[in-house]
Amino acid sequence: MKSAVETLNPTRVKLTVEVPFDELKPSLDAAYATIGSQIQVPGFRKGKVPSRIIDQRVGRGAVLQEAVNEALPQFYGQAVEDNKVRPIGQPEVDVTEVPAEDGQELKFTVEVDVRPEVDLPEDFSGITVEVDEAKAAPEDVEARLVALQERFGTLKGVERTVENGDFVSIDLKASIGDEEIDSVTGVSYEVGSGNMLDGLDEALTGMAAEETKSFTAPLAGGDREGEDADVVVTVQSVKVRELPALDDDFAQLASEFDTLKELREDVTKQADQAAKFEQGVQARDKVLEHLLETIEIPVPDGVVEAEVNQHLEGENRLEDDEHRAEVDANTRKALKAQFLLDAIAEKTEVKVEQPELIEYLVMSAQQYGMDPNQFAQAIDQQGQVPAMVAEVARRKALAAVLEQAKVVDTAGQAVDLNEVTATDVASQLFEGDDHEGHDHEGHDHEGHDHA
Repeated sequence: MKSAVETLNPTRVKLTVEVPFDELKPSLDAAYATIGSQIQVPGFRKGKVPSRIIDQRVGRGAVLQEAVNEALPQFYGQAVEDNKVRPIGQPEVDVTEVPAEDGQELKFTVEVDVRPEVDLPEDFSGITVEVDEAKAAPEDVEARLVALQERFGTLKGVERTVENGDFVSIDLKASIGDEEIDSVTGVSYEVGSGNMLDGLDEALTGMAAEETKSFTAPLAGGDREGEDADVVVTVQSVKVRELPALDDDFAQLASEFDTLKELREDVTKQADQAAKFEQGVQARDKVLEHLLETIEIPVPDGVVEAEVNQHLEGENRLEDDEHRAEVDANTRKALKAQFLLDAIAEKTEVKVEQPELIEYLVMSAQQYGMDPNQFAQAIDQQGQVPAMVAEVARRKALAAVLEQAKVVDTAGQAVDLNEVTATDVASQLFEGDDHEGHDHEGHDHEGHDHA
């Protein structure tokens, strides 16, 4: 088999492939066998029909189509390997010549998007970023103490109308026209949290127990998400949270400390550590932004368009041009970050050890609320292990850059990220992002992304 590659642009190539008849013949024989087992010809046993009779009955074209479809993935994969092409997205295959007669060649071309070459600097020690000072504000400490109080607080019923911050038990029913969409009873809700229906907080404020009120709100989920519904809310009870006093007794109840002073000192340390971690996250984001702004990283339009369409189709918003522009921009940025970190991982020869992969799998399983073993089995069955290895490598690559970069705070003091390791802050790179763990590299001629 002979193949050649032509670069169409920085993210797309064209492969030209010529396959001698002898190399296609095994697939042609297999096609004859498959078709021969599916047809019946008088005078011949099933599966023993000669190839010339099959050509007469179904046509050589049908046999060639079967053979070529079966053989293309193998020859495409070989051409990719021979030419050191790194395809992504869906390849476009064009069969230009088929062996109408024995001895003739199979010829085809493939256009496919490829990973761009990323021109990296020799090192990253010249990068300097500024972050906030890592000193917890007094209000941060107080907020942590209040949160701890709330964990040990109790709810007490009150005989008054609902106020912001109260805890209520409510019944809800949502309807559109005469159709009841959903209803729940006895739901506990903190007024002011805003995590249920739009307009619910406003409706509840001023209501009393056993009172009912109606309002209109867009549905927050389900098949009719976003549609306005008529909502009826009934308050069953109103309660307030009573917090324990901040004293030594509380310190002994809520911690291993004997005095409130010791507890406050420990909470202050926790707040300072959280501030240092946030400082590290700031450094991570700014270093990545610096790299994305200063390094040219072309992105294949075809891959972007496919991902954007898939995203919008999942949201049933294909015609929302404004949202499309937003998703397009986010997709391009995520792909640039992936290509960049992959290139850094290759340059720095990042290796992913088994304990690191296991740690990432466990963390991911927790995010999905799954048992780690079941999650690992599902990932393995779906062929996602290589994508997860690549994701861990990207995190380690960013950590390697953070270790070389110079980080200073707004007071001009150098920041030592070793106190909150670069790997820790880099490990959260894609958390909460639509493109977490996506690996766009694929070699099958069907063009599936192995994401």
